[in-house]
Amino acid sequence: MPWGQVSPSVYETGRVVSLAPWLTGHERRIAFLLDTQRTDGGWGLPHDGYALVPTLSATEALLSVLVRAESPDEEEPAQPQPAEDVADAAARGLSRLRELLTGGTWASPPGAAAQPDMPAIELIVPSLVERINRHLGDLGTAALPRDGLPLPASMDGTRLALVRDLLRSGARPPKKLMHALEIGGAAAHGFAGTGPESTGAIGASPAATAAWLGDRAPADPSTPARWYLETVAAMHDGVVPVAYPLTVFERGWVLSWLSRAGISVPVPPEVVLSLTAPLRAEGTATAAGLPADADTTAGTLYALALLGAPHPPDPLWNYETSTHFCTWKGEDGFSTTTNAHVLEAFGEFLATGAAARGGDRDVRRYEATIEKVGGWLLEQQRDDGAWTDRWHASPYYATASCALALERFGGAGRGADAAGRARAWILRTQRPDGSWGRWDGTAEETAYAVQTLLLTGRPPEPEAVRAAARGRDALLRGLSMPDGAHPPLWHDKDLYHPSAIVRAAILAGLHLIETAGTHENKE
Repeated sequence: MPWGQVSPSVYETGRVVSLAPWLTGHERRIAFLLDTQRTDGGWGLPHDGYALVPTLSATEALLSVLVRAESPDEEEPAQPQPAEDVADAAARGLSRLRELLTGGTWASPPGAAAQPDMPAIELIVPSLVERINRHLGDLGTAALPRDGLPLPASMDGTRLALVRDLLRSGARPPKKLMHALEIGGAAAHGFAGTGPESTGAIGASPAATAAWLGDRAPADPSTPARWYLETVAAMHDGVVPVAYPLTVFERGWVLSWLSRAGISVPVPPEVVLSLTAPLRAEGTATAAGLPADADTTAGTLYALALLGAPHPPDPLWNYETSTHFCTWKGEDGFSTTTNAHVLEAFGEFLATGAAARGGDRDVRRYEATIEKVGGWLLEQQRDDGAWTDRWHASPYYATASCALALERFGGAGRGADAAGRARAWILRTQRPDGSWGRWDGTAEETAYAVQTLLLTGRPPEPEAVRAAARGRDALLRGLSMPDGAHPPLWHDKDLYHPSAIVRAAILAGLHLIETAGTHENKE
């Protein structure tokens, strides 16, 4: 699957239902939304505010189906007649949204609660609340409430209004905004500041592409944007993922997980080519339609160094700030894992000896960068020994990323000490069944915990080896589970599960346990 393996997205599928009802598989997408609704009326993970965005999207999509059924347009393709279960699901979604928006995480003022740091959330939430409230005013059914939803205490819609003004002005907005073009409303339809990429996508997003095409089948039946949507929907039985394709991101991470764990895998030359070809002076992007970013660039460079094809990490200096490296220019906040990957990219390139070809001046600059990033990461470690990050819901991913980078390139004293504190936190948080996880034990988070235990503190401490061995069954269960059974933990517009990346992490954990010789072979 050269475009990558990633779970279906409730948010993105809901946007396609609402914005492109003409697209093949419309009824299948509606059924997906009905099938994935939880008993509490919400969608997505029910923890810590993560349900808000998918529940808004799914509820708005179902309301759009009801609105179209009440006011059919002869020029539109015929819509499926909404069954009672569509109206019932929408009503339950509205009830859950009122609970989310008036109590708990999202009702708190900014800074008072740990709200999920999801891309474009400050634009997505007001845009969906606006659409839902408009639908409630348009619908004639008495089964649904007439009073609209409130905005969260942390959002007032000001930024959304500014972005829409920018789109209407015809100015060219930051490229990263194209990933969430669907928030633009009418200004997104046919927006002249963008166009289909080589994949046919707008912003590497089905939702953004649907918004750009509009709610009628395109007049040009051959437009690549239409066939991007048809292709993605066909790949996933009608439903669609978020952030697609993710070719470069997936390959860099898979190769890094496997190689770092010592798994010997033959790497076809075309895979190496697929990592080197997109590299530019500004770095590389996850996919066409997204801006280059420091995280994907660093992961790609690190993988190339491990594969014996080191490339100078100089593009990463585009993202250097006075204290750390940003994921992209103008980033709000910061990412610990991006900086961990930057540290590995510079450190591994220096370790290959290839830096010497540029002379002492380059070597000194690389060494200074390593010192700077390592020092910043040390400052971000929590008192309990863990790290957290904006690109993943689990501290086990962030902790593995930071501890492994610091153990290798953070200095024999400070880096090793930080990794030791991370191992102590992981040992304290292992579950009785041997797994690890933020909310429940998962194979993915267990894989990150095992890697931290066995790839730092070389040779691994006996206690760490025994704890890793207790996680083996959780890893094996994870390999046997269908992709859809894994909880999505990676941040985009909603949470997603990059299947190949997670499988590689699980395999890496199992290989490390096997090579540590901590159990009898049961196979």
